Amino acid sequence: MNNPASEARKEAFAEKMLDMINDGALTLMTSVGHQTGLFDTMSGLKPSTSDQIAAAAGLNERYVREWLGAMTVGRIVEVDDSGQKYWLPPEHAAFLTRAVAADNVAVFAQYIPLLGSVEDKIIECFRNGGGVPYTEYKRFHQVMAEDSGQSVVSSLIEHILPLAPGVIDRLRDGIDVLDVGCGAGRALHLLGRSFPNSRFIGYDLSSEAIATARTEASNYGLRNVRFEEKDLTDFDVRTGFSLITAFDAIHDQAKPDRVLSGISRSLRNDGTFLMQDIAGSSHVHKNRDHPVGPLLYTVSCMHCMSVSLAQNGAGLGAMWGEEKALEMLKEAGFSRVEVKKLSHDFQNNYYIVNKS
Repeated sequence: MNNPASEARKEAFAEKMLDMINDGALTLMTSVGHQTGLFDTMSGLKPSTSDQIAAAAGLNERYVREWLGAMTVGRIVEVDDSGQKYWLPPEHAAFLTRAVAADNVAVFAQYIPLLGSVEDKIIECFRNGGGVPYTEYKRFHQVMAEDSGQSVVSSLIEHILPLAPGVIDRLRDGIDVLDVGCGAGRALHLLGRSFPNSRFIGYDLSSEAIATARTEASNYGLRNVRFEEKDLTDFDVRTGFSLITAFDAIHDQAKPDRVLSGISRSLRNDGTFLMQDIAGSSHVHKNRDHPVGPLLYTVSCMHCMSVSLAQNGAGLGAMWGEEKALEMLKEAGFSRVEVKKLSHDFQNNYYIVNKS
């Protein structure tokens, strides 16, 4: 005899799986729309044919037409009753275009195809262990730089730095600053332009990211910012920095405990370590209601954890959690740690860390 409750659960789960597959497909098409500039183009157009949209975007009409099909049945783009003219509703453009800056969700859609490009290698790791190195992620630093530009750089001066009392005044006066895991350097480019009396250095493992950071610094004409390619596994630079930052970088490290200890040694006694990292718990059952929990665990499994394991590292992963972060900061020698959040940013914790 069939159990009605069980049958209902089966039907609900089958519907969930269909929704998941459709939403995954739409995520891929959303990434395409972002990278090709189609959302930006359509936001400035009145209802238009696929020929008109393709011409305005400088793209191939046949591909644009098929993309419009996916966007239309996915209820992202609207079409008239003749099926000829398409438009992007302003309410949707508010979350899909570059003009909306930090609200542009389409930027994050790029992670899905990027991670899909290493799926075969990740499956081999499931079978044999080990990890996938940074070099296999062909667009990661490009996407991460865009992500950081929205989530960190756009809020850095107005919202993030004020979380650490006195830091802005010290930056204006002139101090030495280190950014650990600087990536393409967007945060330091902004800081260098905003605080010309201070001196900034960024370290990152990726030669590609450092090359990009140096080129941009040169383009800005920055003389107070420099970048070095550096493996932070045995980080031990005792310069005496007044401010050290790490934006979404510590959990990726091969030896995060050593990096944190190195930061502690490199920080002046009166200095501040500002660490931004993923907000969440170290315990999976406490993350069941996290608004982007599935995405974060997926990114962790297919990138953050794996790149660490590729270096014979700890493989903490993006969801190492607040409890583990506080434990490791204490073990690194930091006795004063405050965890702060920003009202507009549900995804990140901001750890304001001092030695004494």
